[in-house]
Amino acid sequence: MESFEQMYTRACQRKGGEAALKSLMPVVVSNDAIKHYSDAELLSEICKKVFQCGFVWRIVDNKWSAYEQAFFDFEPHKVLMLSPEQLQQRASDENLIRHLKKTMAIYDNALMVHDIKLEYGSFAQFIADWPSDDITGLWSELKRRGNRLGGNTGAYFLRAIGKDTFLLSDDIKGYFQTHKLIDFGFSTKSGLAQVQKVFNTWQQESGLPLAEISRIVACSVGDNRI
Repeated sequence: MESFEQMYTRACQRKGGEAALKSLMPVVVSNDAIKHYSDAELLSEICKKVFQCGFVWRIVDNKWSAYEQAFFDFEPHKVLMLSPEQLQQRASDENLIRHLKKTMAIYDNALMVHDIKLEYGSFAQFIADWPSDDITGLWSELKRRGNRLGGNTGAYFLRAIGKDTFLLSDDIKGYFQTHKLIDFGFSTKSGLAQVQKVFNTWQQESGLPLAEISRIVACSVGDNRI
């Protein structure tokens, strides 16, 4: 395995120096800051990421105010009052995106947020308290308890709210495969454990957040799809 310093040096060279590379770093906020999100804000971001998967993100962003109006600003208890017929009506609304399964996922993910709130006091508390050295465990929990939160969708949600996480972009996957750092599929429990272990090693070496390490690795190889 390369040292983190080797990757960092190569990323700086490819991006035009340390200052240029630093400008590309994602935003990471403290866990105390994450605790201040409302459950409605987090549900909104989850649902946005579900819709952005496979769509042009700009289109989803442009329609999101209409979604906030249609789904009561994503207050979980209000979303859970919607009937299947009302959800189907919204899935065919020309002001929204006509996708029944993703629309139904709004209800399912509201139920996840509601249930976790009952267990932990708030969904934000649950997210904030999850340790970064097992961030793939949080990915798996979101996938298990939510709807359409597998793949990178859950991780993109966490990145959007500032929770420290790496991403499994094509460049990251390519790096792990080229350097033979993984023996299993990236979606398997064993594969994710291997990836987490490598990122934890890089974090101990560099002292940087996982999100920054992830971006640096991506900038050091491949097409830099960040």
